[in-house]
Amino acid sequence: MDAGPGAGSGNASGGGASACCYYALLGIRKNASATDIRTAYRRLAMKWHPDRWASNPGAAGEAKRRFQRIQEAYSVLSDKGKKAMYDAGLFDPLDDDNQDFSDFMQEMLVMMDNVKNEKPDTLEDLQKMLEDIVNGDDGSRGVGGRVPPDGAPRARVAPYPQQQGRR
Repeated sequence: MDAGPGAGSGNASGGGASACCYYALLGIRKNASATDIRTAYRRLAMKWHPDRWASNPGAAGEAKRRFQRIQEAYSVLSDKGKKAMYDAGLFDPLDDDNQDFSDFMQEMLVMMDNVKNEKPDTLEDLQKMLEDIVNGDDGSRGVGGRVPPDGAPRARVAPYPQQQGRR
């Protein structure tokens, strides 16, 4: 059996059971598209499928082990949430809570995409907010010159008085 692309090199970002980087295991780059990931998985799954090695009992165990690692890599890299966790070094395939955290990460990615799509404050908006902060408005408009959500006026709090003679 020859060692496939990237087999046995590197460390898994997220630790856990795999001793190999999932990207190297599939022979792809970190910026690979979903299509590239799927193509690499299919190619390697066909190569290392245990049924193909059934006639060679000595190699069948190794083929099964590689096939399972290839499936694990694909299951992580093909899922947006798991992939984000893996890339951040937070994925542990032995941790049962990964699905909940994966769902959380997926929601965070969606929220971040939504924020990116919102119209950003203009330079003039930011300058106005800074002026309001520096000039110290009467507190009724809230932080940055914005009205508090409840509309109630806010009182300014005086700075803590310095005590004389104490240090």
